[in-house]
Amino acid sequence: MVGGRYRLDQPIGRGRAGIVWLAYDLLLHRTVAAKRMYIQPGLDPARAEQAIGTALQEGRAATRVLHNCVLTVYDVVRDGSDAWLTMEYVPSRNMADFLTEHGTLTPEQAAYLGSQLASALAAAHRAGVLHRNLEPGNVLLADDGGVKVTDIGITGSGPNPAFRAPEVTRGAPPDHAADVFSLGATLYQAVEGVPPYGEDGTGPLRQPQRAGQLTGALMKLLREDPMSRPTLADSITSFLAITQGRQTAFIPPTAPALPTVPAVWPVQPQPQPVATKQPLIQLTPDRIRKLILTVLAVLCAAAIGIGITQVLFL
Repeated sequence: MVGGRYRLDQPIGRGRAGIVWLAYDLLLHRTVAAKRMYIQPGLDPARAEQAIGTALQEGRAATRVLHNCVLTVYDVVRDGSDAWLTMEYVPSRNMADFLTEHGTLTPEQAAYLGSQLASALAAAHRAGVLHRNLEPGNVLLADDGGVKVTDIGITGSGPNPAFRAPEVTRGAPPDHAADVFSLGATLYQAVEGVPPYGEDGTGPLRQPQRAGQLTGALMKLLREDPMSRPTLADSITSFLAITQGRQTAFIPPTAPALPTVPAVWPVQPQPQPVATKQPLIQLTPDRIRKLILTVLAVLCAAAIGIGITQVLFL
């Protein structure tokens, strides 16, 4: 029993961070997956307590990430000196085991996988959570054909050096661009069968030999300068274009805008109407007639006024 609520039934997988168990939630009566979070052994009591607190905080943050390509974290509980994650249970195998058993993916398969992984990472980033440790071992290929990313935001035993961004290796804190690099390294492993910079992540970049039409988008993800790596949204656009057979008809990530193409046929200038000066008042016959009557009325009024004046004063 874990936390007085979760019954561990049987182990169903093992990763670098430990065993994953098939478990049963006695409160909500549902099957879940449970995993003890990694706590570095041999720490003094104060540091061990701090590590447990950090693990619990990471687990709570992971519950915020909701996406159909993310393994949902239901709960994080403390049980004695351990912290446990409970997650949705999805019959699956991790990608590392799949590649060992079945070999590499085709460029089209890797592009489709990349669109799903990038979408999952984008959802995590929108929730304010970095993955930090994306690698084939925490990508689940579900029995129903779906893909699930696990361990989002869980530092565990630390990132695999073969999939760690070079700036993180040099001591920089992980950020969105570091997750983008890990995505590229994971897809590189899927299509090439080996990590891009070797098993320890410090060797020279190996040029892709099997990536085909995926090569351009893949190499952009693996750029050493984090500022020049594409966004996840641009990468999704590229991956989907490849899966749809449009790899030669789309703008790859970070490409400059295309110049404006001139019209094929010259545009003939249109004649402009000549402006003519219009009189302030249009003298129509009706206007002339009214004007004459007005003048006569004024003259009559003036004549009558003169006559009255002569009668009164002469």
